[in-house]
Amino acid sequence: MEPGGGQVVVTRFECGSLARLLVLLVLHHRVKRDVARLGEGLIGSRVVVDWRRRVVLSVSLWPDIASVYSMGGVPRHVAAARLPGLLGIRTTCGVFCFAGDWRRVMFHSPVPARSPFEPVVP
Repeated sequence: MEPGGGQVVVTRFECGSLARLLVLLVLHHRVKRDVARLGEGLIGSRVVVDWRRRVVLSVSLWPDIASVYSMGGVPRHVAAARLPGLLGIRTTCGVFCFAGDWRRVMFHSPVPARSPFEPVVP
């Protein structure tokens, strides 16, 4: 694992009802703007909604673990982190670390590890 090669954060929100899911989506949209503006290093993020199961997955890309920690300096994110529990929304989150070039990971090839967050060098 190479923590400096990039991080992917996946947060799961099990909303249980359509109303809570819609509230979460509005809240997430507002928080996302602040994280992009005030956080350091956010490369991008997307939300995936499983409407049938009332589940939201938030996936964000970060260049390194220090930039993930910068979310702690975003006041709206800190405040919003408490709301799912108060609304009865169950959450879990995972931080995934860069494991190396896909050829190294899948085929044990002796290819140097190059993060996809860095420019491709010939």
